[in-house]
Amino acid sequence: MNLSVVSTLYRSARHLREFHARVSRAAQAVTPAYEIVLVNDGSPDDALDVARQLVVADPHVRVVDLARNFGHHKAMMTGLSYARGARVFLIDCDLEEDPELLATFEQRMKESGADVVFGVQARRRGGILERVSGWLFFASFNALSAHELPTNVLTVRLMTRRYVDALLRHQERETVIAGLWSITGFDQVAVTVAKHARNSTTYSLRRKVSILVNSVTSFSDAPLVMVFYLGLTISALAATAAGYLLVRRLFFGVLLAGWPSLIVSVWLLGGLTLFCLGILGIYLSKIFIETKQRPYTIVRDVYERRE
Repeated sequence: MNLSVVSTLYRSARHLREFHARVSRAAQAVTPAYEIVLVNDGSPDDALDVARQLVVADPHVRVVDLARNFGHHKAMMTGLSYARGARVFLIDCDLEEDPELLATFEQRMKESGADVVFGVQARRRGGILERVSGWLFFASFNALSAHELPTNVLTVRLMTRRYVDALLRHQERETVIAGLWSITGFDQVAVTVAKHARNSTTYSLRRKVSILVNSVTSFSDAPLVMVFYLGLTISALAATAAGYLLVRRLFFGVLLAGWPSLIVSVWLLGGLTLFCLGILGIYLSKIFIETKQRPYTIVRDVYERRE
């Protein structure tokens, strides 16, 4: 098998037939020995039915049906584990990224000798809130993590077999796939591509913040170090303030009165304490989840033509 095309299905029924036709033409232009692996991530529409029809019509198609919705990143990792090709082309099937990019990525891989060719947006699509929140995500992650992510990185990418095998060695249950792409290493080359705005984003601001917190705490201990220095700074400021008040009382007879300042101090320290405990709790919860060693997805069935 020379090439595997991997994509996930979630509310994808309306795009799936066009995606299959376009990605099949793109794959055939590269090699006749290819497969298309579609992972149904608990899609609530009839994407699975459409995919099963494609299996009947096209022997190149395999469908991996997950037992429920496990999330985009985990579904992609599952799809990669079922891919058998010497090259693996990962792309979303919503047609926001053109399947025809396969030829471009294949040529770039041959020219560069890289193990990964991936797409990045020249300019993030969407409104001002989406663009600003996207910029904040990458800026915050890169500031707090030792493993830098390319800004506006996309899902679409072409990977060698050895890179995919190395990527699949990561067994985190709290999967943040963009971070795993980065820390796996190897030679990776970025290609600027256009992303089409066919659908409204399913990532709300709350979900983006959640992904940012999960990403940072999965790939960096910087928040724990910040908690230490925050405590050290507060202790130093408190000691300085106490010394100042003591000098005023002993040498100048001035007693500082003021319940408001006391209440503000209590609330400030209380809030900082809860904040620090929250950070520690996030890391502890990750340890708890990882130690249980539960599978990050459960496959209900695999559909393919056996000839």
